[in-house]
Amino acid sequence: MLRITRDGEYAIRAVLHLALRNEASLAAEISKAEGVPGSYLSKILQRLRRAGLVRSKRGAGGGYALALPASRVTLADVIQAVDGPMGLNSCLDDDYGGTRCPVRRVWSEAQRKVFETLDSHTLEELAGEKRKNFLRKKEMKKV
Repeated sequence: MLRITRDGEYAIRAVLHLALRNEASLAAEISKAEGVPGSYLSKILQRLRRAGLVRSKRGAGGGYALALPASRVTLADVIQAVDGPMGLNSCLDDDYGGTRCPVRRVWSEAQRKVFETLDSHTLEELAGEKRKNFLRKKEMKKV
């Protein structure tokens, strides 16, 4: 089964948290809200910062925030920032030797479709869905 790594999952949670806020968030706030261990999250946030997806500021009013508009950041961007280039199978690695892999064409097509899907969904879109679901649940509790 193809799975996104734990780093990738935690990175997605962190950037969605940031996309929902209009101000910087401390790593401890993100950690608590998203259920991600603090020291682990700090390392992920640093990788996201190095990739140019988040920015950090020290001092009063500091913390982490998206470095780009949420409409310009895709799930593929986030996953690749923490996990590196995506690859479904070692058959697709150039040093494996494509001629030795009889299903290389199929793996290549599947990888392209997975990447296209992840690259077609932005943080803005996903944060909007998360916001709607939260509001819907809140309304249901009132009834």
